[in-house]
Amino acid sequence: MITRPLRPGVVDVHAHWLPRELFELPGTGPHAALHDRDGQLYLGDLPLSIATSAMSDVDAIEDDMRRADVGARVLSAPPFAFPLEPGTAADTYVGDFNRALAGVVADGGGALLGLGIVTLADAGAATSQMEELAQTEGIAGIAIPPVANGRSLDGPPMHHVLREAERLELAVLVHPMQLPRPEWASYYLTNLIGNPVESATAVASLILSGIKDSLPRLRICFVHGGGCAPGLLGRWNHGWTMRADVRSASSRPPREPFAELFFDTVTHDSRQLELLCALAGSDRVVCGSDYPFDMAEADPSRFAVEHGPGRAALIRAAMSYLGLPTG
Repeated sequence: MITRPLRPGVVDVHAHWLPRELFELPGTGPHAALHDRDGQLYLGDLPLSIATSAMSDVDAIEDDMRRADVGARVLSAPPFAFPLEPGTAADTYVGDFNRALAGVVADGGGALLGLGIVTLADAGAATSQMEELAQTEGIAGIAIPPVANGRSLDGPPMHHVLREAERLELAVLVHPMQLPRPEWASYYLTNLIGNPVESATAVASLILSGIKDSLPRLRICFVHGGGCAPGLLGRWNHGWTMRADVRSASSRPPREPFAELFFDTVTHDSRQLELLCALAGSDRVVCGSDYPFDMAEADPSRFAVEHGPGRAALIRAAMSYLGLPTG
């Protein structure tokens, strides 16, 4: 819950933070262990091109906010920290992260908000964790991956979490995981192609499954401008019109529920952002940075204001997404 006023300015809803004491990630998952090497972050032997301090130190985060003209920043776990496996270790990790995040945002003076994490393999644990987050000052919602147990947002684990998020009035941020595939092993294609595809798949599954229609009060945001989704929306609409299997679970053409979702501005291209604004509407586009990754938008506020819906609209959209008064 958020009862304290935010620091004035553009709100960056997509930024990452992980304390050093939690670098040892839960379970095995698709990624190797995170660790520091001479001040730089590595996933196993893969360099992330990120200074360790940028990910874990609040002073570095606030310095970047001042540089980037960001009023308030919403922090969430990096995508390789999502707890995908069941067990006590995952539950402990979730609790440790959420408590640490609550402490950081409580000391932020209205400049920092948080999105917690939940156990994705245990519905009962997820509900308990989300109920606690809903009562925690400075926590706006949860961040989740686009897939769990081989299923997208229409699978049982994710559907349960989305239902509970709507019930508890928690915002949801969907962040791709950069899952490996053999054909994407070179040229960083797991990110350049994989991330946009993961996001688009999640958008499509949410819409075509009818889940968004069944959860009209759900506030859900897809980062990286929704990935490929804006460019594919016309194709989805045509498929929905022409094929009974595509429209079997949904009552509206995809273009309509698409305009009820939120998307961030990390598109890396002004024309792509213009398309997103035209399809989603100016009241559904929020500023994002993807701090501190190398694929981040380096000047998020300027880019979003100049090529997006404008400063006032970005702030209103962020407040609406976070469940805060927009007046």
